[in-house]
Amino acid sequence: MKSHTLAVLVIDENRIRASIIEAGLREAGYENVTVVHDINGIARRISEINPDVIVIDLENPNRDMLENMFQLSRAVKRPIAMFVDRSDEASIEAAVDAGVSAYIVDGLKQERVRPILKMAISRFNAFARLNRELEETRGELENRKVIDRAKGLLMKSRGISEDEAYALMRRTAMNQNRKILDIAQSLVTAIGLLDPGENA
Repeated sequence: MKSHTLAVLVIDENRIRASIIEAGLREAGYENVTVVHDINGIARRISEINPDVIVIDLENPNRDMLENMFQLSRAVKRPIAMFVDRSDEASIEAAVDAGVSAYIVDGLKQERVRPILKMAISRFNAFARLNRELEETRGELENRKVIDRAKGLLMKSRGISEDEAYALMRRTAMNQNRKILDIAQSLVTAIGLLDPGENA
């Protein structure tokens, strides 16, 4: 995505600091920048603005404000770059756990805004890709369990080998123009209905 097409939301209660970030973004070619100074009702504003990236600048955040921002980070599922004046180890860990893509302590300089934003987007995309792959792996594992369960049921009910059970399911799937997983799922469900003890 080209920088000028990205919608960037800047959240900063301090207007002077917000103008530094905005100037840095515009100088870097980000034209679609919205600045919000009031963090009350910010979740609603985010859904209205629908930004691609969020920059949050917190001068001296207290524990409650940080926790609110971290909750926001978990909810919005977008790259977030967070600038703070000072921090401690616990806050940094909490930021990482909350999915903040870039957590910058005492680093608010106009020329740093662009590289930090690029890093935030890159990290967010990498994290999202890992999550997607994890979900796919989990799904494949669940599918494998269903197929193995169906094979086991066929082996038991028909007195056939594992290879024969799989071949039978594959043949049925091809004949019915369905996926082998669908056949396995139907078999597990049907046997569960006919003999509830089987699925216990």
